[in-house]
Amino acid sequence: MDDIAFGTDGWRATLDVFTDERVRIVGQAVADTIDGGPLVVGYDARPTSRGFAESLADVLTANGIDCVLPERDTPTPVVAWAARDGEFASALMVTASHNPPEYNGVKLIGETGAPALPERTEAVATNLREPIASDERDNGSGAVTERDLLGPYLDHALGLVDADLSGLTVAYDAMYGSGRGVTDRLLEAAGAEVVRLHCETDPEFGGTPPEPTGPRLGKLIRTVETGEADIGVANDGDADRLGVVTPERGYLDPNRYFAAIADDLLGSDPGDVVRTVSTTFLLDRVAQAHGHSAHETAVGFKWVAQAMTDHDARVGGEESGGFGLRGHLPNKDGVLFALLTAAAERDERFDARVDRLLATHGEVVQDRVSVDCPDDRKDAVLAALEGEIPDEVVGAAVERVVTVDGFKLLLSDGSWLLVRPSGTEPKLRVYAESSSSRRVKAILAAGESLVEPLV
Repeated sequence: MDDIAFGTDGWRATLDVFTDERVRIVGQAVADTIDGGPLVVGYDARPTSRGFAESLADVLTANGIDCVLPERDTPTPVVAWAARDGEFASALMVTASHNPPEYNGVKLIGETGAPALPERTEAVATNLREPIASDERDNGSGAVTERDLLGPYLDHALGLVDADLSGLTVAYDAMYGSGRGVTDRLLEAAGAEVVRLHCETDPEFGGTPPEPTGPRLGKLIRTVETGEADIGVANDGDADRLGVVTPERGYLDPNRYFAAIADDLLGSDPGDVVRTVSTTFLLDRVAQAHGHSAHETAVGFKWVAQAMTDHDARVGGEESGGFGLRGHLPNKDGVLFALLTAAAERDERFDARVDRLLATHGEVVQDRVSVDCPDDRKDAVLAALEGEIPDEVVGAAVERVVTVDGFKLLLSDGSWLLVRPSGTEPKLRVYAESSSSRRVKAILAAGESLVEPLV
């Protein structure tokens, strides 16, 4: 049980650790701490995921809890929507998201469709025990049924986003994940012509982790740059994240994408925005231009979801490509945002919109590096860092230090430096944002020099 460790988004591990025995232990802890049922137990396209989902359902039903399994592997946001829209007490999702094929995991989702908050995760983590044996079962056992979750979700999405995509060609890269046959189907239902890439299953994900970042989207970039499509979208393995490709920029930096999609969304339905501490200040300027505010949270979509609810925000997101929409889910949804992206492209080309925003609000560049740091050293390093905050960084005075998540140094020239612990790897993340790539590199180097001696 010591090998079951919950992080920022559930429990994730390599398959030598993420075993059926341990999955069943987690299932028992969920059964012991859940307030009633039934539950949705979803699963992604990894070869092991359906079996793990069945094991979770087996333990839950042994404890008298009814369970629903999807008819096929299903995106996390579809499972989250079922939890919010249906009769379910909560949901579990078997997925390792964008991790390599040798991983799997399980996410905890609340009845609102939001990621579980720490108190819920901690309740599961502190109640881990062996599942009840088969001979302990009685006539009160729950039932497992299968259900189509895609149809209701797609109907809802088409009703929520009033988009006529006729005449628009969208290239869609499923990265061999659970978005295949879902995101492309939604885009076609709205009238788009869809060029499909990697829309079949592959246990090795084509030899690269299913993470929709620039270096892994070469074919999608070529498809858009050669004019075969007007815009390109890609999902990660469980389709809760989105990557976007444009004709002029190729892979569109998620920070700039977030600012651009927020600009479009606030133009049609006003409201505040929510961003994580590692996400661009460009978003704040866009929100202010529309007469609204930006709210900052710690990294992790559970915090974004909570702040979206607290502030009735129109949109929330993070620089890693996860975005949520008011009136839909307090959770990230790469399927719905693919549709919103295509609709926004019809209103104004993303390249033109980004050009306009940068011309209005100033050039913004962001990057990050990682510093190796054992998990058991992270707290000590951050404690030591508190006493080492400099008065200036690369010639700019430190005007304020934000401690929402790690240490974020706000500099007098509008730049910032952030140091925070990774929630998934034995590393510290160092981020910087400024007005030029050259200055970002200099600030990152200063951040590394500040942190490395403390590890």
